Amino acid sequence: MSEFAQLAQFVYKGAAPSVKELTQKMVDSGTSPMEIITNGLLAGMDIVSPKFKNGEMFVPEVMMSARALGEGMKILKPLISGEDVSVAKTIVIGTVSGDLHDIGKNLVVMILESGGFNVVDLGVDVSPAKFVAAVKENNAQVVGMSALLTTTMLNMKETIDLMKEEGLRDQVKIMIGGAPVSQSFADEIGADAYCADAMAAKDTAGKFLK
Repeated sequence: MSEFAQLAQFVYKGAAPSVKELTQKMVDSGTSPMEIITNGLLAGMDIVSPKFKNGEMFVPEVMMSARALGEGMKILKPLISGEDVSVAKTIVIGTVSGDLHDIGKNLVVMILESGGFNVVDLGVDVSPAKFVAAVKENNAQVVGMSALLTTTMLNMKETIDLMKEEGLRDQVKIMIGGAPVSQSFADEIGADAYCADAMAAKDTAGKFLK
């Protein structure tokens, strides 16, 4: 098994210490940081994604894989020159106003970051005005909104409406998710996509930011 394949397996298994050790070993031997990221770390998450979708892996295991990947990225990020990386694609994400749930949102953030996206996490109870300000400040291309309550999911529409008022709607793609949210609700409020889980959010963001 090559070192790349071994590293991918360590990520898949959530073996953070092994990921850290092997990543450092590969760096010391002169392997390109971008190759380690693409052929090792991200390849590991490519194993996780279909298994999660098929019910072979569950949220705690996916979070372990994402954390393991993060250990490798801590070593590699400082080594990547500006020439190696295209302009970062920025995603602003948060749980909408009035809602304090963050487990699902946090998983989405971890998975997006593991996919190489620049994620601005606004936290919970995020007002429409705060979403708008973050889009402006970060020149974001995608906005992700989460809601776990039927009473707070309506604030997604308020956020979209404010983006229209501020002239930002054509600048961003909006994806939404959470237990009470559905594709029909996304269509109703004018969102660009409904994401059933974190892997769907990563796939959708990838399509939006091609």
